[in-house]
Amino acid sequence: MGMENNKYGVLLVNLGTPDEATPSAVKRFLSEFLHDQRVVDMTRWLWCPILHGVILPIRAPKVAKLYQSVWMDEGSPLMVYSRRQQQQLAHRLDVPVALGMTYGNPSIKFALQELKQQGCEKVLVLPLYPQYSRTTTAAVFDKVATVLKEQPEIPELRFVNHYFDHPDYIDALAKSVNELWAEKGEPDYLLCSYHGIPKRYADNGDPYPEHCNGTTAKLAEKLALSRDKMSMSYQSIFGREEWLQPYTDKTIEALARKGVKRLDVMCPAFSVDCLETLEEIAEQCKEMFIEAGGEEFNLIPCLNDSPAHIDMMVSLVEQHSQGW
Repeated sequence: MGMENNKYGVLLVNLGTPDEATPSAVKRFLSEFLHDQRVVDMTRWLWCPILHGVILPIRAPKVAKLYQSVWMDEGSPLMVYSRRQQQQLAHRLDVPVALGMTYGNPSIKFALQELKQQGCEKVLVLPLYPQYSRTTTAAVFDKVATVLKEQPEIPELRFVNHYFDHPDYIDALAKSVNELWAEKGEPDYLLCSYHGIPKRYADNGDPYPEHCNGTTAKLAEKLALSRDKMSMSYQSIFGREEWLQPYTDKTIEALARKGVKRLDVMCPAFSVDCLETLEEIAEQCKEMFIEAGGEEFNLIPCLNDSPAHIDMMVSLVEQHSQGW
């Protein structure tokens, strides 16, 4: 990879997860996450008392219970799959790859130090958010900038902004669908469920909904699936304001009432399976679907550390590190 003292490293970033499935760990994690102005932009003196006085005390024990239901032997699913991605990517690229989380551990600061210690003078930041949003991708950029502000010498930086329409990403998504269908046959309907954001963010210039639409259209094309058998919706809504619509839960109920007997759901915005896919979709939404008259419900797993997903990361890194 050229001269040893001039090598590059990859900073792989995901959202993060509590260190353990306990109310106190969940409280710590949610507090950091919901303090970020990129995520909740409400005036601090209004928001902080609500967050600490009402939201965290009520939500933390509930959310901890949900985490307990999906926790794996090696830890939080998001962390387990992210570590596997990191290890496989490093093995394939033969360059240092560090894993950092926007919130919680290991922090972005810790990951950047790791790359520095391995002699990386150039860093490619790869946020694992295919669709750009200020709430996710931009939050990573802010964190990286904040960490580097304190350093006398900063590395040369490149930043992957999005990959919502990257051919290898669409390929990997299509593979994950076809694998399940090879085993179980085709469903009556395929729903792509993306993490929601407040509608106001999109009105103010966040391109997230266009990116989600773009991914869905490209995937439909790749699967040669007509759009009356496939659509998209937004999940994980909280708070009182209007978020991007249609909402996943309402969509799933409507599909069951319309006579869809078998529904498959996938979550293309999530790089790895986590609470929002394994619990919110696979458990809560499945229950809703069955209660509304549906018969069979499948969650198509996230790309996780599947070979096609690692291939995609390799090609993204190779593309963005050209000339390094």
